[in-house]
Amino acid sequence: MVQKLDQKLPVANEYLLLSGGVREGVVDLDLDELNVYARGTDYDMDFTLLVPALKLHDRNQPVTLDMRHSALCHSWLSLRLFDEGTISKWKDCCTIVDHINGATNYFFSPTKVADWFYDSISIVLSEIQKKPQRGMPKVEKVEKNGTIISIILGVGSSRMLYDIVPVVSFKGWPAVAQSWLMENHFWDGKITEEEVISGFYLVPACSYKGKKDNEWRLSFARSEVQLKKCISSSLMQAYQACKAIIIKLLSRPKAISPYHLRSMMLWACDRLPANYLAQEDYAAHFLLGLIDDLQHCLVNKMCPNYFIPQCNMLEHLSEETVMLHARKLSSVRSDPAEHLRTAIEHVKAANRLTLELQRRGSTTNIPSPQSDGGDPNQPDDRLAKKLQQLVTENPGKSISVFINPDDVTRPHFRIDDKFF
Repeated sequence: MVQKLDQKLPVANEYLLLSGGVREGVVDLDLDELNVYARGTDYDMDFTLLVPALKLHDRNQPVTLDMRHSALCHSWLSLRLFDEGTISKWKDCCTIVDHINGATNYFFSPTKVADWFYDSISIVLSEIQKKPQRGMPKVEKVEKNGTIISIILGVGSSRMLYDIVPVVSFKGWPAVAQSWLMENHFWDGKITEEEVISGFYLVPACSYKGKKDNEWRLSFARSEVQLKKCISSSLMQAYQACKAIIIKLLSRPKAISPYHLRSMMLWACDRLPANYLAQEDYAAHFLLGLIDDLQHCLVNKMCPNYFIPQCNMLEHLSEETVMLHARKLSSVRSDPAEHLRTAIEHVKAANRLTLELQRRGSTTNIPSPQSDGGDPNQPDDRLAKKLQQLVTENPGKSISVFINPDDVTRPHFRIDDKFF
């Protein structure tokens, strides 16, 4: 429906659906403007949806980006790479630079694109609310958090949080990460290079000293989904456990995100013997190892990006912040089981709150985010549960969503090469 407003979005578009919200470090965004939502109170399930505003195919050549003005892992995007029709369509979402020779260069602006996207989504949702259709979910909340649009949808008794991210989608691989392909990696021989380097994104996030109106961050979310196929279940369990512990403990002041932890896990897979990582009963060992790796990165203020190792993702931190988090992590290392129990209790409490709110909603006639208020036109939550089932049953697989602009009521999903 957004595509139909002004035909800016590509008609044949592919949206990457990731389990977990931006706040959980699903993609490397690290935005300060994100509002805090509470699982159980505000939502039951969360997802991140990457929506390509522009797509670029490179004809199998390394993609060269304009990094002259940016920090490592970031880039400006000139529309000179695109045809005149695309430039004309997106001019109002660009910053303009006039050169001495009289030429005008249009740089695709992440902030302006996010503003346009939020305005467009608001118009579409307003139309839906005026003419509600059977089968459409109920919109509980729409907020713009920096360059991210967060929507909470009520579907039957479920509330689903979507962090929607406008991105630029590329087929191929960036030239700046070309040397990474020359190294030996844990996934060699397990999946093909074509699967790993099938594409990358620019996501709307600038570096700490960058110009937020122009600077995008390189994201390898599609590659990371493929690499997860090669990680043992016990190491993934340890990663989830470590993430659950640190996500709140190290949240203030903001320094470490789950994305840092995921990068460390990928480096560990390259560093450690495959037969050790394949041990099914070593989850506890791996948890301690991840905590130690995180401590080492903090103390040395060094966490290289997995795909662009020359980019240190912690170099901007102050000594004071580093030492504060290092001390917190030492307390975790001394008794990880206790911290893990606390994290589990938080999850249980959130689940109990969800059930309690659902119970209250079903015993009153007042419509709530958990109740359809008895309206027969409201959908049940079969779609929500199907979506959750697809994500849960296909760990490490690439899940894409395809939507026909002429019939938005019937999305379908592709999991790797199979359609549903």
